[in-house]
Amino acid sequence: MNETYVVIVRGVIGFLSLLIFTRFLGKQQVSQLTLFEYVLGITIGSMASTLTTDLSSAAWPHWVGLLVWSSLVYLVQLLAIRFPKISQYINGKPEVLIVNGKILEGTLRKIRYSLFDLLEQLRVNNIFDISQVEFAILETNGKLTVLKKSQFQALTPNDMSIPTGYQGLSTELIYNGVVMEHNLQKVNLNRRWLDSQLKTRGIKNPQEVYLAMLNTSGELYIDLYKDHVYNNMNS
Repeated sequence: MNETYVVIVRGVIGFLSLLIFTRFLGKQQVSQLTLFEYVLGITIGSMASTLTTDLSSAAWPHWVGLLVWSSLVYLVQLLAIRFPKISQYINGKPEVLIVNGKILEGTLRKIRYSLFDLLEQLRVNNIFDISQVEFAILETNGKLTVLKKSQFQALTPNDMSIPTGYQGLSTELIYNGVVMEHNLQKVNLNRRWLDSQLKTRGIKNPQEVYLAMLNTSGELYIDLYKDHVYNNMNS
């Protein structure tokens, strides 16, 4: 068989296998991955790549290796849920780096975390004055969680006893020019209502709309493919 066809077939097998295994292992944002999970992801991805392009060996051993690694990851996930100490050993535990505006230098040295990294993460959290920090905790995924002292926290409507209305999720009515009929039914509306709303805004066809969303207050947000903002900014 032609090598090109072999690569295509093995690539499809590797892609589908990786898709199935990753879906089986659960979804998690890259920013939320621990170091252990990140390394595992690279290893499994490398195996899938080798399965596709390494024509000097049979595909079966690579696929078995991919299956074994994915199974072990799943087993570790189950054990980590059942036994928290295993999770702590594999992923580590959160570390407190700042208490009441004071940096814990000993903890920084123990986890080999530089002062430069700490200051950078504080800036990411909009903290430019360490004295405002009550606690700063380095999570297992590498993110820094910061709690400001109460006197430096922003006021909320609850603090001022101001009543607020319910704010739920908006519903997509048009996505990429396609009317989401099932979403219209879900909010007890119909196509005639949507067409009339578009007409009042000078929109003749839903295909002109990139995104239309209805919030829980009944307000309709519409974004067109041809927005005039960009043209005005460049005129």
